[in-house]
Amino acid sequence: LSMLPMQIHASIGKFTLLAIPFFILAGNVMEKAGISERLINLAEKLVGHKKSGLAIVAVITSVFFAAISGSGPATVAALGAILIPAMINNGYEAGMAAGLMSTAGAIGIIIPPSIAFVVYGAIAEQSIGKLFIAGIVPGLLIGAALIIVSIIICKDMPIKQSEKATGKEKWIAFKDAFWGLMMPVIILGGIYGGIFTPTEAAAVSAVYGILVGIFIYKQIDFKEFVDLLVESSVQSAVVLFIVATASVFAWIVTTEGIADSVGAGILAISAGNKILFLLLVNIILLITGCFLDAISAFYLFVPILLPVAIELGYDPIAFGVVMTVNLAIGQVTPPVGVNLYVACPIAEIDLKTISKAVVPFVLASIAVLLLITYFPQTILWLPNLMKIK
Repeated sequence: LSMLPMQIHASIGKFTLLAIPFFILAGNVMEKAGISERLINLAEKLVGHKKSGLAIVAVITSVFFAAISGSGPATVAALGAILIPAMINNGYEAGMAAGLMSTAGAIGIIIPPSIAFVVYGAIAEQSIGKLFIAGIVPGLLIGAALIIVSIIICKDMPIKQSEKATGKEKWIAFKDAFWGLMMPVIILGGIYGGIFTPTEAAAVSAVYGILVGIFIYKQIDFKEFVDLLVESSVQSAVVLFIVATASVFAWIVTTEGIADSVGAGILAISAGNKILFLLLVNIILLITGCFLDAISAFYLFVPILLPVAIELGYDPIAFGVVMTVNLAIGQVTPPVGVNLYVACPIAEIDLKTISKAVVPFVLASIAVLLLITYFPQTILWLPNLMKIK
């Protein structure tokens, strides 16, 4: 018992975890600054005139907003409040609109900056910058898969189409959204250019968000800024408390040899076959994602599964992305997919309706998961191309 306080302090005293409160603050500030409305307006001007335009808008804006908020439920809440009612009013089925928005929002923990990648990098002692870059292609692939499925589903729906925007309207919308679009560029560009570390990038993104929200978009006054600081502090405390308590469990599992025993058991079941091992990992994590948040799941499974993956010759960066995608899909898998519970009240439907509607989108996401699992170069080629360390 005397070791527990030391272990708790050590788990949250890592410099890399300092990125968490900064990214949370940056996401909250940019959301309050009205960036979600600006991103939706830009996407509508670009593709809103197509029959499945609003569905495409939902996916595109989710990808961009995810790069700002880094949170699946936050993405669903911020964008869904605007897009789900708009889609329903334009002829989309309520279940389809909510299901798509829930799944698109799950991209939030895959597209950088991702708190999930920060935590995995801290546990596995891997490059967070490399994890950030490695998450881009899988996130975009899931986005593309969701768009394809949406187009197929929307074929027989009586959807209203808006008029095609003029070049001037597109330019005005782009200028309005420009400062929000620049945040992920600054974060990833700074890391890629070696200007700052991921933790420093988090601090820069927070300062950038504050400057944009207060002085450029002018939608945050002093009282709202103080409220944002309090809200972000509470959210950060919750995340770091989960990190602290989960790390104690992971420490016990490791020191008592439980991780080695379970890992050896999984290795024996898979008979040392990498393909079978990865299939088992996906099944375990997909089920886990239905009940546990990503941070808790990382502390539970990284000490058990990562050593086996490395022993079988699987890259730890690719493995981290595979784990994260699994847990992202868990956010939209009934019975406890958190994104579903965020979207249901917005669409005014019950869990049964959205659970049925979300199935095609979950299957599309699983198809991408299998692709990146068994072809890890789809994950690694971009960080290798950029020579991220």
